[in-house]
Amino acid sequence: MFKASPDNRQIRGEVWRLTLPVITEQAFITLMGAVNAMMAARIGKEAAAAIGLIDTLNNIFIAAFSSLAVGGTVVVAHYIGRNELKNAGNTSKQALHSGLILAALIGVLIHLFRRELLGVLYGSAEGQVLQLAYTYLQYTLPVYPLIALTSIACGLLRGAGDTRTPAKVVIIMNIINIVASYLLIFGLPPLQLSGFGVRGAALGIGLARLCGALLLIYILARGSGNLMITRFWRYKPDWGLIRSILNIGVPASLESLLFNAGKLITQTFIVPLGTVPIVANYVAGTLHALMVIPGSALSVAATTLVGQYMGRGECAEAKKSLAYLTKLAVLCLVGLNIAMIPLFPFLASLFNPHHEVVRLTAQLLRITAFFLILWPHSFILPAGMKGAGDVGYTLLVSALSMWLFRISLGYVLCVQWQWGVLGVWSGMYLDWLIRSAAYWRRFQWGNWQKHVIIQCVAKPEAKTESQ
Repeated sequence: MFKASPDNRQIRGEVWRLTLPVITEQAFITLMGAVNAMMAARIGKEAAAAIGLIDTLNNIFIAAFSSLAVGGTVVVAHYIGRNELKNAGNTSKQALHSGLILAALIGVLIHLFRRELLGVLYGSAEGQVLQLAYTYLQYTLPVYPLIALTSIACGLLRGAGDTRTPAKVVIIMNIINIVASYLLIFGLPPLQLSGFGVRGAALGIGLARLCGALLLIYILARGSGNLMITRFWRYKPDWGLIRSILNIGVPASLESLLFNAGKLITQTFIVPLGTVPIVANYVAGTLHALMVIPGSALSVAATTLVGQYMGRGECAEAKKSLAYLTKLAVLCLVGLNIAMIPLFPFLASLFNPHHEVVRLTAQLLRITAFFLILWPHSFILPAGMKGAGDVGYTLLVSALSMWLFRISLGYVLCVQWQWGVLGVWSGMYLDWLIRSAAYWRRFQWGNWQKHVIIQCVAKPEAKTESQ
């Protein structure tokens, strides 16, 4: 991919130093949802369908919180690149408090209009599925601030170049989630303790998030690597830093909201088809998330690495690192998924043993494996561009591609041509094609490197200052 010059070896070293812990982190994040899905499937396909529907809704806001974290990640990465550690710590405090406030407000709004929201989105679902979905939503809403805090805190640590700590915290969260969710879903029959079913799934993951949030606050207050937050609970808004964070975070969050809202709309095309297609779509989506973990990790590394290079003014290295990450992801994703094709039916059966669910899930995954060559250009390139502050272009491409191509083609194929779930996924493949072409063109032209992130945000620090 690159000649083995000292600069290129350094880029590869930094890529792997950042990426390997993130792969672990992303694997366990995805595993957290997958374990709950497998446990819920043992209650019944109605419970699995209900959790799948609400997780689609929740993922809109989880992704928005993660995208808001991008603002903090990018600004922190630029400050670390400039060796301004105090400003990096101040940025982190502002990002965390802003995220907590926003998440709490969103949770309250959804709670107030929860019945109307589910009626509009999933009113055509079977009665039992809809009731279980309502119950699951009630128990997941209080977790929103914890999700925001953990997402933003992990992003800040990665922006400072510390990818090991988030990975360790996520592993601890998953251990807590597996144990707590099992006990809360199924109970302990030998001790005559009954479980809580769908409510237990929400409570288990909520407990894990709470433990993770408290641990991350402790780590940041104590200091981790180049990043430390002093007096976390004594908060005074710094509007200069907040503007800097939101200039990146708001467009990234809006992009994420529009993207995931589009996915939610395509979900409504599937709901009238019945419980089996709903479950198959959910299981296939969960397994797909597992299969693109290497790519997801490389996209996280892209934001941090490009941000730090741009903070140091090393534009050529930023472009080289992003090209390397993208090519590496193509090799990893295509090779891994094609090799896993024979295992797709077995993996699907772990989530739900129903024959039709397994057949449909495996069919979707087999087709998707051959389209994954488009995934890195669709998601890793824009992740790196965000690290350089190019959030306006990525927002425009993401919104237009989703709403003009994925939704429209998904509706035609799924509803009008009666392709079912495959029609929705075919719309996704077209979306990837459009994105990859648009982002590759932008990458080649170099316009994404012409943004100013932290000019006049805070006073420069003396080079000798440490924290």
